[in-house]
Amino acid sequence: MSVSPVATLPATRSSIEPVSVFLMIHCFEMGGSERQLSIVARSLDRTRFQALVGCNRRTGSLAGEFPNAPEFRLGGSLYGWRSLAARVRLGRHLRRARVQVAHSFDFYTNLTLIPAARLARVPVVIGSHRQIGDLMTAMQFRAQAAAFRGCDAVVCNSQAGADRLAEAGIAPKKLVVIGNALLDSAFESVPPALPIRPGLRRVCMVARMNAEYKNHGGFLRIAAEIRRRNPNVEFVLVGDGPLRTKLERDAATLGLGDAVQFLGERNDIAAVLASVDVAVLTSDSEGLSNVILEAMGARLPVVAYNVGGNSELINDSRGTLVRPGDEKEFANAVQQLLGDDSLRQRFGINARRFAEENFGVALVCRRYEELYTSLLEDKLGRDRSS
Repeated sequence: MSVSPVATLPATRSSIEPVSVFLMIHCFEMGGSERQLSIVARSLDRTRFQALVGCNRRTGSLAGEFPNAPEFRLGGSLYGWRSLAARVRLGRHLRRARVQVAHSFDFYTNLTLIPAARLARVPVVIGSHRQIGDLMTAMQFRAQAAAFRGCDAVVCNSQAGADRLAEAGIAPKKLVVIGNALLDSAFESVPPALPIRPGLRRVCMVARMNAEYKNHGGFLRIAAEIRRRNPNVEFVLVGDGPLRTKLERDAATLGLGDAVQFLGERNDIAAVLASVDVAVLTSDSEGLSNVILEAMGARLPVVAYNVGGNSELINDSRGTLVRPGDEKEFANAVQQLLGDDSLRQRFGINARRFAEENFGVALVCRRYEELYTSLLEDKLGRDRSS
């Protein structure tokens, strides 16, 4: 089922006073949803919008960007008394701040902010679906779908995610596809973080090491296969998390030795990407991948499994999509790129152009601004006519 992109929304007039927009995230870890909230909060037109940020827990490496973000901590159960009390406090906060648009950015805030905003009579309430839904339990998916029915709109960062919600019974007219934003810095040329050595090629994957579906184990097996064919290839893993120790042991067991570098969490992703030749993503599930977009911004070809929203980013002129789970074919695709300089360059140029034309921060934030103002004008107009 196709869902109309936000670009089809009608033009809107600017307000005399900035519109108060409350953006909420569960915590501030270095994840895709958290980074997108940060970008939107810092990039909305300040003459037209006042961005306010809240969270369930003010923890994580991005928390320093929002030191005054109020916390509304949940209890052990989303429906226990502590969580219900958090929603009551949140509703009071929304009323005091005279919030006009309330926008949740992840699963926990969908279930926290949406009901609180409705009880507080916030004019416009928006949820977010930034994955496909296959990583949730059936109960979680049903609970989130129930919350979405109380929204004026649900922002999906991929058409695949929007289609999944439509199949689950969410009204298609509520579903708006807005892709992830890339900051201008993602397109800038920067010095490489790792030394460039003649004859050496590098393959890189950026992913937090906190979930099995990221499939770092598959990356290492693919790396070992490529290394058997070509000893002049080095593999770079960016990210950290509780799975790292096991992955380091697995790399040693596979005989990768010093052919793989574990760089941990980095704040210089663009510089790391400037050091490599091919970017890969072996995840078993994706919505719209920030990692793929950042690699495109850095003029890198990408190899990934054909899951979720990956096909909305990668085609045969920008990279290679591989049938899910086919590690041999994945290794073949990477090896082909490593051995063909002109193909890598052509894919990289096409990828960079595609990312600039569709996911630049100014374009994406304009789509959010159009969504907020059009929904608010529609709601206020209906209230005046009733």
